[in-house]
Amino acid sequence: MTKYNTATLPNGMRIIHLPSLSPVVYCGIGINAGSRQEGVGEEGVAHFCEHVSFKGTHRRSSLQILNTLERVGGDLNAFTNKEDTVFYAAILKEHLPRAVDLLCDIVFNSSYPDQEIAHEVDVICDEIESYNDSPAELIYDLFENQVFQGHPLGHNILGTREQVLQFSSHHARRFTQRYYRPENAVFFVYGDVHFDRLVRLVEERGSRSVECKSRSVEGGVWSEDRPPSTLLTPHSTLLDPPPPHHQAHVMLGSRTFCYADPRRMPLYLLNNILGGPGMNAWLNLALRERYGLVYTVESSMASYSDTGCWSVYFGCDHHDVKRCLRLVHRELDRVMQHPLSERQLTAAKRQLKGQIAIACDNREQYALDFAKNYLHYGRERSIADLLQRIDAITASQVQDVAQYVFAPERLQLLTI
Repeated sequence: MTKYNTATLPNGMRIIHLPSLSPVVYCGIGINAGSRQEGVGEEGVAHFCEHVSFKGTHRRSSLQILNTLERVGGDLNAFTNKEDTVFYAAILKEHLPRAVDLLCDIVFNSSYPDQEIAHEVDVICDEIESYNDSPAELIYDLFENQVFQGHPLGHNILGTREQVLQFSSHHARRFTQRYYRPENAVFFVYGDVHFDRLVRLVEERGSRSVECKSRSVEGGVWSEDRPPSTLLTPHSTLLDPPPPHHQAHVMLGSRTFCYADPRRMPLYLLNNILGGPGMNAWLNLALRERYGLVYTVESSMASYSDTGCWSVYFGCDHHDVKRCLRLVHRELDRVMQHPLSERQLTAAKRQLKGQIAIACDNREQYALDFAKNYLHYGRERSIADLLQRIDAITASQVQDVAQYVFAPERLQLLTI
């Protein structure tokens, strides 16, 4: 099995590399900061910084940034999550020095010019309005805001239009000085690259761009010891934004487990059984295949460093909401009351492991996954270990997790 290469530079930035024989290299910089690190009045600033980092550095204009990789057929992109921000590129291996130089420049050396920021604020506001026009996407953030009420994990990554309109280069510099720092970042590479050369390259380009700052701010941590009332009320929320939608959009779920919690793996398997991508998922069979009540029904889980969230989403005609909810609860009760048979458990494991193997064929996504794992937990991602952990799951573990996660007093409901 191919082994990872890792190193830590004198400035504290970590490097992780997974060799491959492909002429295409996927690389990037992951920063251990996302929307949960935002303070009061900063909601949306992490995503704002991601956008405006492309607007110019002390060495490049925004147009030069766009052309650096595009002119050799490469691709440059970025995204912001609740706990991280990632800038990444895909490039032919002979152009890796170009990609390393550009990534280090925009992450550690952006100038955030005011004239460019004014235009980008309009772009972000359009993105927010587009998102608000899609209730099937919006409901995920609204639900997490309900589950993590009062905590930075809950608020929307994009922020609000009103808040974003207040942002300036000052806000970008203040946030990036706190978090866009070498010791808070990982440089990742997946491709046919000589590792010693890669380390020298990142060290050279990075040290040329980085201006080390000694300032840091600790992000909020969710504690299981917080009073349950801050999490579990209200249990049900009904939102009716204008204009009226043809469908009702419904989400049901609860707060769950952090990444390191041993209960996460049984929930991972259970989530795939109930509402994973397979057409044979129990909720899809119950709501769509048997009764034709929905076009989409799915369950999902998010695991953060100190907590998590599990939910079921479906969209249906307004008059079918109660019937669909009864069917969902029936499936949840089924797995709470009856352990999986040996045959069901074996089939579920086989399906999940096959899905993982196929997903690993998406090399860009695999690079992003192992980078995130190393960024947050300092561990190399092992698919063999993941498969072994799936094989070790027992029917009683699945039932125990179901009884905890799906307990009526824990479940919350949101309807648009």
